Amino acid sequence: MSKFKKKKDGGLAPINTASLPDIVFMLLFFFMVATVMREDTLMIKNALPLANQIEKLDKKNPVSYIYIGSTSDNYKKFGTAARIQLNDKFADVSEVAAFIGAERAALREELIPFLTVSLKVDKDANMGIVGDVKQELRKVNALKINYTTGSGDALNN
Repeated sequence: MSKFKKKKDGGLAPINTASLPDIVFMLLFFFMVATVMREDTLMIKNALPLANQIEKLDKKNPVSYIYIGSTSDNYKKFGTAARIQLNDKFADVSEVAAFIGAERAALREELIPFLTVSLKVDKDANMGIVGDVKQELRKVNALKINYTTGSGDALNN
């Protein structure tokens, strides 16, 4: 019997995993930067009309969205009449002024004059409610209004 045992072939050397945390954090950071979160949950039908003349909005200016249309199938318990949606809740025409005030309060002072109100109106919506919303916007001096079209672009008013 020999004093030294012959070393058995252990197969492949273990894989070095020292750089694995770096790769995981790099992927995590990439997905955090590249992911866009949905801003609002639509509770109304929003089939936007098509336009023949369109103009893109400047991305630097702040935009507040007002959705107008009949309730979607998941929210039929609130009725089928045309409704206004401000952020994630149904609202009345009288609440539009307070919504614009809150949107202005959330902005820096130098951006307040550039606030644009984008109306996302369903193509089958009653135009009476749209007129009422526009009257409320005039009362609070929110005069930069545009209409979003089906192609995702805006037709300025």
